[in-house]
Order: sequence, then C-alpha cells, then structure tokens
Amino acid sequence: MTDSIDPKRFALTGSRPSNSNHQKPPRHGRGDKFLKGPIPLNWLAKAARQPGKALHVAIAIWFFAGMTRSRSVTLSSRLMFTLGSSRFSTYRGLKALEEVGLVAVIRHPGRSPRITIQDFSEADAQ
Repeated sequence: MTDSIDPKRFALTGSRPSNSNHQKPPRHGRGDKFLKGPIPLNWLAKAARQPGKALHVAIAIWFFAGMTRSRSVTLSSRLMFTLGSSRFSTYRGLKALEEVGLVAVIRHPGRSPRITIQDFSEADAQ
C-alpha cells in the first residue's frame, strides 16, 4: 500500500520569502544623519575589541569626521548621550582608543577634548 502525497503539506504559508541577496541596504532619508565612510575595517575592529563604550566613541568620532571632512574633531556630549554613553564612559572609551593608538587627544581643562584620528595598518594590529 502506498501513501499518497498531499501537496498542501508542502505549501508555503504567508508571503513568499524575499531574496535578500539582491536587495539594496537601507539608505538614510532626506535630512537624516548618517555615518560617512569608508572607515578602515582594521581600525574599527581594533576599536571594537576595546572595553566599555570605546566602539560608541569611535563611531561618534567617525561621524563628526565625516561631517567636518577633517580627521580632527571635538565630540558633542549630546551625540554621545544619544549613542548611550555618559560623559564618564565617553572619557574612558576615548582613553582606551588613545592607549591603542587609534586616536591622539589634546585635553584642555573645562573644554571638550580635541581628537585626531590616527592611521592604523594591519602591521599595527599584531
């Protein structure tokens, strides 16, 4: 005795799955803020391996660098708060980035630090 095959068992439910390999990534809308690149992946990977909010600080630094078209920037406490980083965690993250040579920082009492993005190569990663 053979079992009959019920084609309804193999029917897809809901809408057809989309082929995500051919879809473009989302883009910012008119007037929206965005992160400008390219950002060297080895630089970003080194920042991601640092403790605390170092990656948050790194992203904010690159955001301001893209806005000003300069590798030297001053961070905004408002943006850091938006990214979920307090003043103190921002300073700790900045110190971590500075210690591994990703940024150079000039500090003045009572003012936001001036940050300069440093070149970072694969040779520096070892």
